[in-house]
Amino acid sequence: MSKISHLLFSILTALFTSVVFYFIILELSSFSRSSDLLFAGVLIFVLVFVVVYIMSKIFIYSRLKQLYVTIHNYRKTDVEEQEVEKIEFSNDVIGDIDREVSVWAEERKTEIDRLKKLETYRKEYLGNVSHELKTPIFNIQGYITTLLDGGLEDKSINRDYLQRAENGVDRMIGIVEDLEAISQLEAGQLELEFEKFDIVSLVKEVFKAQEMKATDKGIMLNFKDVDEKPVFVLADKFRIRQVLTNLVVNSIKYGKEYGETTLKFSDVGENIRIEISDNGIGISEKHLPRLFERFYRVDKHRSREQGGTGLGLAIVKHILEAHNQAISVMSTEGVGSVFSFTLKKA
Repeated sequence: MSKISHLLFSILTALFTSVVFYFIILELSSFSRSSDLLFAGVLIFVLVFVVVYIMSKIFIYSRLKQLYVTIHNYRKTDVEEQEVEKIEFSNDVIGDIDREVSVWAEERKTEIDRLKKLETYRKEYLGNVSHELKTPIFNIQGYITTLLDGGLEDKSINRDYLQRAENGVDRMIGIVEDLEAISQLEAGQLELEFEKFDIVSLVKEVFKAQEMKATDKGIMLNFKDVDEKPVFVLADKFRIRQVLTNLVVNSIKYGKEYGETTLKFSDVGENIRIEISDNGIGISEKHLPRLFERFYRVDKHRSREQGGTGLGLAIVKHILEAHNQAISVMSTEGVGSVFSFTLKKA
């Protein structure tokens, strides 16, 4: 309530009350002179005005201020509550309250929406974890049960089933290690060891390590517009090797047979941009916003057939964020994908 509106409210209330009392006095009183009646009316008006102004100030204005303070302090949960006297008010307290309530309601709506998304994500995440672990556990259980029921003496299957069980254990270990790595990265508990190294040389190492997988699908691993000169960056070499390996392996998994995976470097000021592109199956636009979520798979059946934990791109994202960098992706179905990220120059 502004001071002007408060004043007008008091005047109008006093005027209405004094007029009513004036006519009552006029009917009941023995005043003979009009000047006496006028004086009585003015006196009533003044008295009513003072009483209404003061009482409304105490019981309405002060309580509105307290309401404002309560809402204001509720929103400022990260700071100590402020005293009424320390908060600056405009002349329009009701307007202030209206704005505070509107902002508060919008913040609560945003918070509720965020919590709903987190709840949905939590349910999906728990379901994905249980599913990813359940598959190798059931496989291992089946192989061991078969061996205990007599298969152990059958030379045609015993070693094969033991090898399959071991593969299932390796898959479970991989999932647990990836989950642990993501948790440490998110919590900031995984310390990065920054060093100066040649990123071109590291990419060659990764290409060489994945050469057999690429050859099996007839995929060529190439550099684009890159000479033999070294390009030095400042980063955690071990973690960047993980990033490159994951992106190259994905490009091979989802690349077309006899296609190619190409790596390109670009100079972008203080950073070097690394792009890994392929001419594979591509990714639908609707999947791109969730591509770096844990266990998110574009094609779940195909992805599990190809192997992997479903955590690779999530780890890539967190490793680069720990370097204060980010990863981006551009993709078109049936054409291919381009993953790119930057690293600080040494």
